[in-house]
Amino acid sequence: MDYYLEYTKVFKALGDPKRAMIVDMLSCGELCACNILEKFDMSQSTLSHHMKILCECGIVKGREKGKWTYYSLDTDAISKAKQFFCDITSNKENCICKGTAGCCKGCDENG
Repeated sequence: MDYYLEYTKVFKALGDPKRAMIVDMLSCGELCACNILEKFDMSQSTLSHHMKILCECGIVKGREKGKWTYYSLDTDAISKAKQFFCDITSNKENCICKGTAGCCKGCDENG
């Protein structure tokens, strides 16, 4: 279960269109919070909230320089999230459904 909890945080964070757009912006490289803020009609505190969520789920890193924070994507965390998505959408020998396939015997016969 911990495996699923770790990675579903990423997808939950990306469930907000503005956060997905911010990640898209960061795909071009590191950006200052002020540059991100220019693209959105939101307050600095709202941007901070979005960035906190993106950093907490692990796909974005922040570094402070002076009074500004610079954000970038954590490519290692993103690779792991991509692999998780591939794993849960692929048929595999160790799938959690193995051993329960017989639970619906007869379902097809009634349909």
